[in-house]
Amino acid sequence: MDLELKDKVYIVTGGSKGIGEAITRMILQEGGKVMIATRSKEATSDLIAELDPQCNDLDASLGDLSHLSNCEQAISNTVSKFGRIDGVVNNAGLNDGAGLDKGPEAFRRSIEINLHHYYDMVHYALPHLKETQGSIVNVSSKVALTGQGSTSGYAAAKGAQLALTREWAADLLAFGIRVNAVLPAEVMTPLYRKWLDNSFADPAAKEAEIVQKIPLGKRMTTADEIAAMVVFLLSPKSAHTTGQFMMPDGGYVHLDRSLT
Repeated sequence: MDLELKDKVYIVTGGSKGIGEAITRMILQEGGKVMIATRSKEATSDLIAELDPQCNDLDASLGDLSHLSNCEQAISNTVSKFGRIDGVVNNAGLNDGAGLDKGPEAFRRSIEINLHHYYDMVHYALPHLKETQGSIVNVSSKVALTGQGSTSGYAAAKGAQLALTREWAADLLAFGIRVNAVLPAEVMTPLYRKWLDNSFADPAAKEAEIVQKIPLGKRMTTADEIAAMVVFLLSPKSAHTTGQFMMPDGGYVHLDRSLT
């Protein structure tokens, strides 16, 4: 299927690692162009060197997105480089474990690093998205719906991202801008691998315990499967889809636990 992304321009926050990297790769495979907005300088340089060393279709705007100026700069850099913006993928974030025990300052910092830049990026991109009738995809998390324990800040931010998805979908109808969310559950990324390896005496046993709770295939979702959903939602092939929460999770959240 041709997703009709040829020469269209997308900003992917956190687009050089994990799920974000998979999204970046898939947009490029579909003929689109990507500006990665991230603070991960080394990983981003390596990815650009691999995929597009001449930076014809792939470039980066480096900086911590919790600083407002870096969000504004990412939009400016994208327009300067590529001349337009057809979509924003809000993906960057971190499950930082800011639970009730960590205190108010940790909670506030968690909201800052996981939520504020979702709003800021769209705010600065909005004039350009209106010109192209673009698309926004917010990468949230199953934690927004299920909770997890010991991660109040992350859960609150992910829930707010879902609220913003519906709010923006309503707010931007008149401009033809679609807004959707994708909610990963158990996805094997390098960060997830690091969590398993550093948190458990027997990481393999813990992984086996987790996958037994995933109904479809008893396996984790891949980053490419999340990326495929995101890129489809960006594309004109999903032209009548807005305000939706999509969950490519093998039935992890919604199917009856008796199945596992």
